[in-house]
Amino acid sequence: MKRRRFLRIVAGMALCGGAVQAQTWQGRAFGADLQITAAGALPLARIREEIAQIEAVFSLFRPSELQELNQRGRVAGSARLRTVLHAARQVHAQTQGAFDPSIQPLWRALAEGGDPVAARALIGFDRLRMGAHVRLGPAQALTLNGIVQGYAADRVAELCAQAGLGRCLVDMGEFRALGGPFHIGLEDPQAGRLGQRSLSRGAIATSSPAALWLAGGSHILGPAGQKPHWSTVSVEGPSAMICDAASTAFVLMDRHAISRAAKGLGLRAVSLVDMDGNLETFRV
Repeated sequence: MKRRRFLRIVAGMALCGGAVQAQTWQGRAFGADLQITAAGALPLARIREEIAQIEAVFSLFRPSELQELNQRGRVAGSARLRTVLHAARQVHAQTQGAFDPSIQPLWRALAEGGDPVAARALIGFDRLRMGAHVRLGPAQALTLNGIVQGYAADRVAELCAQAGLGRCLVDMGEFRALGGPFHIGLEDPQAGRLGQRSLSRGAIATSSPAALWLAGGSHILGPAGQKPHWSTVSVEGPSAMICDAASTAFVLMDRHAISRAAKGLGLRAVSLVDMDGNLETFRV
């Protein structure tokens, strides 16, 4: 899960009226490091419980609701699962299918030496049905790793807000901020440090195809065979869940398509690093 950790905190909170003592808590979630920085006491028991409940729905590495869906082809569908699937559908539509959680059979085939041709034939998020049950097409499987870390960051931020924390930064590979501003550096795995962003009351997520390689190419797989257009993509918006999914899809899209999708998803800004290390940032 290191593939999204190219945004790094480079400065602490800048708070009006002078410095406030910040506390930092570090833990683990979804097999990755979790860090929360806040000006006040964190509701750690509630945060741990929330993360455990999210992993019980979305984990691909231990028994979970998503594992049951992939194995049986249908589940009743908890509120958490349906929330994330509805958001995934939104991003899938706005990105013209570039974000597609049904890529999981292809990912496994490439990672484990299976048949990628047969696996690619199973791709198609439009085959998902959500009625009384959540249903997949025959032999399909989903991965929600490209959106669920953002969902978790949003949920942890909500718990911090409910605890009365006005200044808080949740780092789960995606960043979700309450208050701020927080100064966050942008790094590309090839070009190195490329500057910093200021984040207040929102989210930033980033994706880079060079972060992990599978047989035949990047871990960011094009559902229709698309190859990465960008070395790194960083997305800012109100929701870490939407930013998480959008940053994954935008790696596979051209500048015009990204601009159109960013508007449709209500994003605020997009940073694009091309394969030569050139950085462009545009407001939406």
